[in-house]
This record gives sequence, C-alpha cells and structure tokens, in this order.
Amino acid sequence: MSNICGISFKDRISDWKEAIREVAQPLLEKGCIEESYIDAMIQNVIDNGTYIIIMPGFAMPHARPECGALKNGMSVLKLKEPVLFPGDESVQVIISFAGVDPEEHLNMISRLAETLMDDEMIEKLFAAETERELLEVIE
Repeated sequence: MSNICGISFKDRISDWKEAIREVAQPLLEKGCIEESYIDAMIQNVIDNGTYIIIMPGFAMPHARPECGALKNGMSVLKLKEPVLFPGDESVQVIISFAGVDPEEHLNMISRLAETLMDDEMIEKLFAAETERELLEVIE
C-alpha cells in the first residue's frame, strides 16, 4: 500500500481519542488531512460506536473525504499496551487513512481488508516491533 505518511510505536496512550489524534498526526503534518478530519473521526466513534474496530485489537478510524481529506495517505500506530475504546474494546494496532474521493477511499479500505484476511499477515502485524516489520505487512 502506498502513501504511508507515518508509522509510530508507543508504549501506552491515555484514551481512544488521544489514540486517534496520535495516529492522525502524520497525516496532518504531511498535508493529507485538515484538523477537521481528526474531529470527524472522533465524532464517528461517538455517533456510530466502534464499527472502526474491524477485528479484535485492530481499529481503522477514518472519515468521509469531504470532512477534510486533502490527499491520499495512511498512518499506523502500534501500542505496546492496548487502549480501550467505547464498550471496553481493546485495541493495539490503529491504521488511519485519508482518501480524497469516495472511490479511492473504498479502495484503500478494500486493499487493507484483503491484507487482514491473511492469518499470517495478522500475526506479523501484531508481532511487529519495527517500522520495517510493519511496512512488510501493509505495503
């Protein structure tokens, strides 16, 4: 997958809102999104629940392109200590992305979902301890 804006590793994070802000920061810094996109991702969880948790331990926060996506990009946050989302859903890997048009947005979700259908890739994703190891899974 291309357009990776940032990969970060943290021991712990205080709450799910901070986790979304943290994973989105590289997208903001690289000009892929506006601040409003981060607010929209957080509001999506408040309004719609934890649908962004697409498998145990893994969240994929995103917002609609018109909420402030400026160019395509993706960012990854891997936590040593899982963070709790609403409903006590525990998350350790967060991948956020921005797609500038609805079709590209869905393509990004689809490509990532394909990767996550492979049990070996999932295992590698959760075991990754370096940027290189994560890149091998998501590229």
